[in-house]
Amino acid sequence: MAGNPERRAALVDAGIAVLAQEGARGLTFRAVDGEAGVPTGTASNYFAGRDELLRQIDARLHIRLAPDPEVTETLLRAPRDRSLVTAFMRDIMDRATRDRTGYLALLEMRLEATRRPDLRASFTESVRGDLEQGMEFHRQAGLPGGDETVTVLYLAMLGLILEHLTLPDVLDGALEGVSVPEGLVERIVTTIVPEK
Repeated sequence: MAGNPERRAALVDAGIAVLAQEGARGLTFRAVDGEAGVPTGTASNYFAGRDELLRQIDARLHIRLAPDPEVTETLLRAPRDRSLVTAFMRDIMDRATRDRTGYLALLEMRLEATRRPDLRASFTESVRGDLEQGMEFHRQAGLPGGDETVTVLYLAMLGLILEHLTLPDVLDGALEGVSVPEGLVERIVTTIVPEK
């Protein structure tokens, strides 16, 4: 396998773009080569097969979609209350909106994992790891609520992100006077997170 790390990263990012645009069925080495603007056959020199490409897409997505440590550090200067949780949830929504391609690819990975047992096992492990990291962060930061709060927030935000990125008009006007997605983020946190 070829060893140029910059080229490999560019091919993985191209794979993410193809996955978001065409779905898992459209994720071929030829499509990745085309998206990356490299000669046909390049991706096959970097990945042993489609499964390896999917595993590397999974790893790359978790890096691309991770919180910015500087943003986290700045937010943690605020009091540990419900409004801080709202700020963190807004950051998640902002990141989803900024890297729409990455989040759509993440959703496609979920669908593909239902069809591929090996991918399902590894993807479940990485997503579960993210959830557990979120719980640990919540505890360490001294934010209100516990693991149940984090789990329900995770589910609510996942649903909001899914609707906002795929069918945004579904939520427009659903709750009178509540903006999408900003107002809904606030409603989610107010409904789920205890005041103290």
